[in-house]
Amino acid sequence: MKNVLLLVHDDSGQEARLQCALDLTRALSGHLFCMDVVQVPVLVGAEFGAAQAQAMLLEDTRETEAANERKIKARLTVEDIAWNWRNGVGDMAPLLIEASNLVDVLVLNTALPSGSGPDMRWIISSVVTESGKPVLAVPPATKKLDVTGEALVAWNGSPPVAETLRAAVPLLSLAAGVKILQIGEAEGETAEEAAAYLSRHGIHARIERQDASVDGGSDGERLLAYCRSIEPAYCVMGAYGHGRIRESLFGGVTRLLLRDSPVPLFIGR
Repeated sequence: MKNVLLLVHDDSGQEARLQCALDLTRALSGHLFCMDVVQVPVLVGAEFGAAQAQAMLLEDTRETEAANERKIKARLTVEDIAWNWRNGVGDMAPLLIEASNLVDVLVLNTALPSGSGPDMRWIISSVVTESGKPVLAVPPATKKLDVTGEALVAWNGSPPVAETLRAAVPLLSLAAGVKILQIGEAEGETAEEAAAYLSRHGIHARIERQDASVDGGSDGERLLAYCRSIEPAYCVMGAYGHGRIRESLFGGVTRLLLRDSPVPLFIGR
């Protein structure tokens, strides 16, 4: 995991994304690939003058992002990392997916306050399901990514979780400790088998179990409560679900954590 893609866009989550991307890239001695996206504004209706109004809005958006580009580049010049820059105009998800061919992980936000920017949960869903690359999703109030802190792995034995665990090994190898939380029965490999896999990479994890039949509550609620109680540096989890609609592909556990998680999420599929 050496190539980190950062979404650059002037919204309320940018500072959290940037700081976590810098922490991640620096810790992995990697390369930061900045994807600066100018979103095309959408006007509802086809009344007279709509095209002209859209052109004016696009120009305003370009000017805003140009100023943001200058600001971010000025910060990057004093950081001790290698980086490069790419600009794009259009919808965020397709541009990020197109740019992700030669990257290992993308840094986005879990979600943004309503009305303050793009729908990050939809973008993450699109990127993870269509690119196959993991996403480090950070809450917008995050100040840093503590790569040497305690890490949590949400384990259920499913292929998406196993794939995400494999992708996270370079990051987990930096953690001071790793906990594997299994709620209920595993779908496939057990938490012990996941721990054995990590041990072969020099990562010695501790296993925590919760009985899904006790005290009620969904798996997502249990995982969220556990994150709040132990406050890990980040949580590794797989995005999965059932159905043909993308929203259902991102199951209820994933949606809940993206909405309410207090810690960054390393999500794959």
